[in-house]
Amino acid sequence: MLSKKKVWVALSVLMVFSVLLAACATPTPEVVEKLVTQIVKETVKETVIVEGTPQVVEKVVTEVVEKVVKETVVVEKEVVAPAEPKVFVIGAGFDQTTLDPGLGFEITGGMIHKATYNTLVTWADDDVSKLVPDLAESWEVSEDGKVFTFHLRKGVKFHTGNTMTAADVKWSWERAMGLKGNPSFLFDKVVSIDAPDDYTVVVTKEDPDPAFLAKSTFRVFAVLDSEAVMEHGGTSGPDADQTDQAEEWLNQNSAGTGPFILKSWVAETEVVVEKFEDYWRGPAFFDKVIYRHIPDAATQKLTLEAGDIDVATEIKGDQLAALEANPEIKVIEGPETDMFFLLCNSNPDLTDGIMSDDTVRLALRYAIDYEGIRALVGGSAITPATIVPYGFLGAWGPDRAFKRDLDKARELLAEAGYPDGFDIEMEYPTKFARSGVDFDIIAEKVQADLAEVGINVTLKPGELMTALARYRAGEEGFAFWMWGADYYDVSDYLEFLPEGIVGLRAQWTDERADQEIKDLRDAAEVEMDDDKRVEIWSDIQAYLQQHGPFVPLVQPGMAVATQQYVKGYVFNPDWKVDPYLCAK
Repeated sequence: MLSKKKVWVALSVLMVFSVLLAACATPTPEVVEKLVTQIVKETVKETVIVEGTPQVVEKVVTEVVEKVVKETVVVEKEVVAPAEPKVFVIGAGFDQTTLDPGLGFEITGGMIHKATYNTLVTWADDDVSKLVPDLAESWEVSEDGKVFTFHLRKGVKFHTGNTMTAADVKWSWERAMGLKGNPSFLFDKVVSIDAPDDYTVVVTKEDPDPAFLAKSTFRVFAVLDSEAVMEHGGTSGPDADQTDQAEEWLNQNSAGTGPFILKSWVAETEVVVEKFEDYWRGPAFFDKVIYRHIPDAATQKLTLEAGDIDVATEIKGDQLAALEANPEIKVIEGPETDMFFLLCNSNPDLTDGIMSDDTVRLALRYAIDYEGIRALVGGSAITPATIVPYGFLGAWGPDRAFKRDLDKARELLAEAGYPDGFDIEMEYPTKFARSGVDFDIIAEKVQADLAEVGINVTLKPGELMTALARYRAGEEGFAFWMWGADYYDVSDYLEFLPEGIVGLRAQWTDERADQEIKDLRDAAEVEMDDDKRVEIWSDIQAYLQQHGPFVPLVQPGMAVATQQYVKGYVFNPDWKVDPYLCAK
């Protein structure tokens, strides 16, 4: 007999084995049919003749019989673990203050909105000079350039499952106009937005607008599910800025038609979106995309090399060689339109009249070491001739840009009444990089350059959101900033002229501007003929080289780096990364 100890050991082993079997498979009783073959033997009697005499004998007969029978059996089915979700991680320096498309005006907000929303028209994946259909299948522009008619796709679903119609377009755009947020200027001079049927939208403008189609690629033109947004406090119309309560909800939820659904946004940390299975172009490869806040370009590089992110969107020129030598990394370079500049406020009260003086501003343009700044930025950076980036219609090339001339700068300062220079504070966002340009490094370079002509600059770095608020309010007397194109048309740079978005940040109002630049601005706004637009913009740039509150510093090239295994990535300077196109 087995001892008690051996019995318990045997039972324990049996129990463990049973648990392991249970974890691997689930026994399930099932009734099955099976074909059974049986051999049947039977004794039979028959009469035979033996030597002429009938006799009864017995004999055994064997017969093979097949029949179908039913029986209950226990079938162990293998339990298959769910597949790991396919996740894509993007490193970016967050600058967004909202994820409400009607209010968002920042670069990374636009990157995220590319995943969650659609506009009626958009740019080709790899070409920001070519407009292609998005939610609109086609469109027409009237001969006078005032009426734009869009014909919508049918059967497009919102993230809620609701079907998109022209009524949603009208509601979304009228909400954006009424919110009066930073991007609402893109709707300036829109007289009406009509939806004559479920799949037609007609926009009428007060004046001809050569850039309206390009403007409509910006995220403020995204189409929202009007029913869903209204359920969460959204309103549309001229008083939306007073009545709409949907921003908080839209910061954590999307109401769009894009390939991904917004799931969460943790400020200064990450944004998470997940695949929308009913996307009208078909579901994306990735189940989840994480946008991770990594504001420092050096940290993005290290994080990419460590394999913790799939894409780094902020690569500096001096990092390119090391990354290109890494066999596990791909580097993609492309044209950039970001413009980095000094702002000299036109309000004399902010700087005791120093930075509002055109002669002082001209002295600054001659004092800057542009070649040294290009070397710091690296890559394919150029010195722009004016605030209009090279590559846009009519933009002057770098061959017409300023070159450093310290003697000329000192001469102009003396002419302005500052032969010994002056003291000034310069504000800028600290610990922040964009397009590979580190604001702290370039600010220190500007400080050193201006010191050579007697201008003593005290650097005044500020946390990004705090500095951004002061900049947008026009409160900074002298500052270092950048501008990324809202839409890819030269008309976007009307915003640097009097009463424009950026012009007002320098308090360049009509009252502080002369008639020449106001007339050029007004002509550029409505001219539809490209040849005439080139002529007008040439005159504008000639003016801006001698006057105005902006000193252009550098137009960097753009570089994005990905893991070698990332497939399908296409460079586009508007949104940098379209996760819908990517796979592993």
